[in-house]
Amino acid sequence: MMALEGWLQRAVPATARERSAALWSFAYFFALLAGYYVLRPLRDQMGIAGGVRNLPWLFTATFLSMLVAQPLYGALVARLPRVRFIPIVYHFFVANLALFWVLLTLDIEKVFVARVFFVWLSVFNLFAVAVFWSFMADLFTAEQGKRLFGFIGAGGTAGALLGPVVTIWLSKPLGPVNLLIAAAALLEAAVFCVHRIERVAEAPTAVDPRQQPVGGGAIAALPELIRSPYLLGVATWVSLLSFGATIAYFAQANIVSTTIHDATTQTRLFAGIDLAVGLLSLATQVFATAKFLKRFGTGISAATLPAVYIAGFAAVAIAPSLSAVVTLQVTQRWMNFAIANPARQIFFTVVGREEKYKAKNLIDVVIYRGSDALYGWVYDSLQALGLKLGAIALCALPVVAGWLIISTALGRTQERLSTKSDDEGALRCQSG
Repeated sequence: MMALEGWLQRAVPATARERSAALWSFAYFFALLAGYYVLRPLRDQMGIAGGVRNLPWLFTATFLSMLVAQPLYGALVARLPRVRFIPIVYHFFVANLALFWVLLTLDIEKVFVARVFFVWLSVFNLFAVAVFWSFMADLFTAEQGKRLFGFIGAGGTAGALLGPVVTIWLSKPLGPVNLLIAAAALLEAAVFCVHRIERVAEAPTAVDPRQQPVGGGAIAALPELIRSPYLLGVATWVSLLSFGATIAYFAQANIVSTTIHDATTQTRLFAGIDLAVGLLSLATQVFATAKFLKRFGTGISAATLPAVYIAGFAAVAIAPSLSAVVTLQVTQRWMNFAIANPARQIFFTVVGREEKYKAKNLIDVVIYRGSDALYGWVYDSLQALGLKLGAIALCALPVVAGWLIISTALGRTQERLSTKSDDEGALRCQSG
């Protein structure tokens, strides 16, 4: 026990109260992503059941669903305090899972339900994670985020590694549909963690923000975004994140389909990529992320990801091979989870509470998914013009170079704003 406590003190450089909040946040993110990754194989199977040719329409339906959900979420945030609306969001998703379980168990309109479930899980993934990181940005200061967000992110990585194991272990004895019950239990565990975190958090002022509604209007997110050059910069950063990921994903899909024709071999390759990314990310998040963020700051940390894309796209442009694309995919996903994503979340620690829950959700959910759709069509258009993989990678280079410049500029602005916000302190922690 003493050895474990000593390891935690080294892995989580924090006061006792900060460490308690970080550990519960680790558990919260672990349960959340474990629940999602339990369901993701079922979603992929249902996407096939709904018809492979319908997948583009399912992606479009996902984006449209997010456009509808965004103002509803904004209305909830405006009227209820944090301590109430976060559990309500997850209880709503649990109720959805219960309904899907009934419909699938009774075999009611199976193909239609499969299509709806595909869209629902895609919406759930982005919304649930966006709510989590909004909570973290509201709970911790920028300085605390540099020390703690890497460790907290490791909880999600660990959950992402465990989820598929649970699916493999339980899918045969329980049946795929009953995996929805396991996922619902994990979501309820996440809600329990939310309540524990709220108990740890102390009010930084005479008025406890946990008990106060965020306020504003249901559709305030867009005006907030337009009025703030800083938030517009963050939105651009997230859109360019989607650009890099989409181009890399389409490149991977194209080169794998032309070089590997056996479905089993393709599946093993993708599983190997996921495993490598998970293990590298987990080790980095636990042992190196906090030190990197503290040593180099938010801007350089955010810039590591476009730097990886610059090197990766250059390599693919020179030698468009399967090994070059796989190396790019592993490296960019690893660097995103381990370094760039914690830096991205720190960007939001210096804005107001309304922006943390509304504008952030608009950026992380609607803008990100809309960018996915847009850049997918961009890739298709470049192919239609006759460009091969190497030429497309070459076209992507100036875009990710601009992304790197934006990263460093955002970092400078965030560091300037953090001086004031850290003085106000989101989470007051006692030493010892």
